[in-house]
Amino acid sequence: MNSNHRRDLVQIGHVIRPHGLTGLLRIVSYAQSRETFLKAGSVFIGKANEELAERNVASIKEHGSLYLLKLFGVGSVEKAEELRGADIFICNEALTEKEEGEFFHFELLGIGVYLDTGHYLGVLKRIFETGSNDVYVVEGQGKEYLIPAIYQVVKEIDLSEKRMIISPTKDLLDL
Repeated sequence: MNSNHRRDLVQIGHVIRPHGLTGLLRIVSYAQSRETFLKAGSVFIGKANEELAERNVASIKEHGSLYLLKLFGVGSVEKAEELRGADIFICNEALTEKEEGEFFHFELLGIGVYLDTGHYLGVLKRIFETGSNDVYVVEGQGKEYLIPAIYQVVKEIDLSEKRMIISPTKDLLDL
């Protein structure tokens, strides 16, 4: 798949390293569940600025906070090693429906974050999944802020304006 088609894809994971000798990939998943991989049926995988290869998903299972992904055509540790550091994508059409107030991670990355007072805080750069809620990593003004993705803090998300408004709890931000 050429790079012009990447805009039709959504990143749902990243390969950390091989796992074992049979071609399993240890991955970080950005998908809500492993079912996203299974429903998509196939993924596009490759490193930045490289051609993406389409591979059918053989299996995926949880492994602690990570996942073990098995792709058809990747049957050895050597083949898996070639994919170390690769990104994993699926077609936009393969995404499941979301409920009102739900957002895909890719939709939130890069949006501007503002305090409810109008003060610009920075850009949402990363999202960490924790047991109870996600944590947004916002970078701005030479600092990094960790914002819990909870209704008490995140007051509004406007994707059309690429803007998030938060109301920090006491001591959340050291401004």
